[in-house]
Amino acid sequence: MGAGLLLSACATQPPPMAGRELPGFLYGLLHGLIAPFSFLYSLVSDTRVYAYPNPGRWYDFGFLLGVSAWGSGGTTVVRR
Repeated sequence: MGAGLLLSACATQPPPMAGRELPGFLYGLLHGLIAPFSFLYSLVSDTRVYAYPNPGRWYDFGFLLGVSAWGSGGTTVVRR
């Protein structure tokens, strides 16, 4: 198991295809907002929830913001 974990650290993303723009912050935000629906669809098809290859940190930040929008409704408190 340890060797498998060690070798998994060598994994990389495939190189981007020529002529295609890499998904950035706005795509990350959009993908984060539709992540629950994408996950359900991925259970019955060959669809990924997370875009690859992506440019990195800005896509990750947008995805995180989009996904966190789903959880913010439960944090509001109503007082009477």
